[in-house]
Amino acid sequence: MALTKETVVDKIEVLEMGQVQVRTATRVKEDGAVLSSSFSRHVLEPSTKTGDTWADTDISGEDARVQAVANATWTDSVKTAYQAMIDAKTLP
Repeated sequence: MALTKETVVDKIEVLEMGQVQVRTATRVKEDGAVLSSSFSRHVLEPSTKTGDTWADTDISGEDARVQAVANATWTDSVKTAYQAMIDAKTLP
């Protein structure tokens, strides 16, 4: 009767403007059978803005599969379109 807890990235979605949404599942198991599950999500943006400067989002701490999806998705044109959308929303 061994209890284990595992945390896995179980869903990776690419949103309309290039954001990558990541769902992480936390599962408590007893002898391999799932007793409970909970989920959390976070969203990664193609670029981050500090002041008036845009930079690539640091994804070095993400799961390897998340990094692969983000790197494949975040082309220069996707980043430029995302930056233009955010800049248009933040104009006074």
